[in-house]
Amino acid sequence: MKWEKDNIFKALADSTRRLILDELSERKELTLYELTSRLIMKHNLTISRQGIAKHLSILEEAGLVKSKRKGKYRVLRFDNEPLRNLLKGWIE
Repeated sequence: MKWEKDNIFKALADSTRRLILDELSERKELTLYELTSRLIMKHNLTISRQGIAKHLSILEEAGLVKSKRKGKYRVLRFDNEPLRNLLKGWIE
């Protein structure tokens, strides 16, 4: 369990990853292209899709982002269950 907690905290420690989660929480699903466009246009980030992909791998490792292929697109969605489980012990 400690390993999972460490991955969640590591994922949340970076402001770009928190922006990614914010964007994914506003929409049900986003493609990597849509996410990149939103981050660049809405938040004025100067980051490539490859840079975002690296952040996504850390978020996926923590269980906060799930991805699947739909045709030629990678579709991403936010999974808040790891956060709920993490906070459940502190809040209840």
